[in-house]
Amino acid sequence: MSTIAEVRLPSEEFALARTLRSVPDVEFETVRLVAHDADRVLPLLWAQTTDFDDLEEALSVDPSVDNVQLLADLAEERLYRMDWVANIRAVIHALVEQDGTVLSASGRADGWHLRILFPQREALSATYDYCTAEGLTFDVEAVSDLNEGRGSQFGLTERQHRALLTAYTHGYYDIPQNSTLEDLADALGISSQAVSQRLHRGYRNLVENALVIGHATDVEPGRSDANAAERDGEGAS
Repeated sequence: MSTIAEVRLPSEEFALARTLRSVPDVEFETVRLVAHDADRVLPLLWAQTTDFDDLEEALSVDPSVDNVQLLADLAEERLYRMDWVANIRAVIHALVEQDGTVLSASGRADGWHLRILFPQREALSATYDYCTAEGLTFDVEAVSDLNEGRGSQFGLTERQHRALLTAYTHGYYDIPQNSTLEDLADALGISSQAVSQRLHRGYRNLVENALVIGHATDVEPGRSDANAAERDGEGAS
């Protein structure tokens, strides 16, 4: 079954390590990341920093980077295309050897966070085993299977996914609002309080998995406990 893994890689073991040391406030967010061959990864990524001159000087001498091209300058962030040519063995193995797909990746001085789609869970295990054998860090922080529902790719439980879709289709998010929590409760066959809790937990998981990736230290702890409580107790609502 297809599996999505949330993975952390130390910045010193990955591409752009020298740049992240030289410009410690820079943050990278990939738009696209594909393997060109077994020796080169082609990312398209946004960068944010307080000093782009320092960043571009660092990129020009970073041995893991080649062919840096500025595509867009939006004052507070810039879009770059470049080649990663070193410190990419973990990603190359996942993409080339195990047919994985990087759904998102973000990097800061404290490390890189990636969400990788593997065609089978065994491919994730094989990538982990490869990295361990090669002395590379490949910390798997969370795993979800796509057969848990489409919402699983955003960290949603099946109930959260259904509640959010029901709210959307019933016009709960429209302006003016076309339904109430009571209407959603009737549609889902649960209490309005349970609907409110599912929606709020669903919002949290959507934001964390779609927008906050790479910023796990900034997120209030306890999401796993909240989800566990929902799975264990919501059925009685």
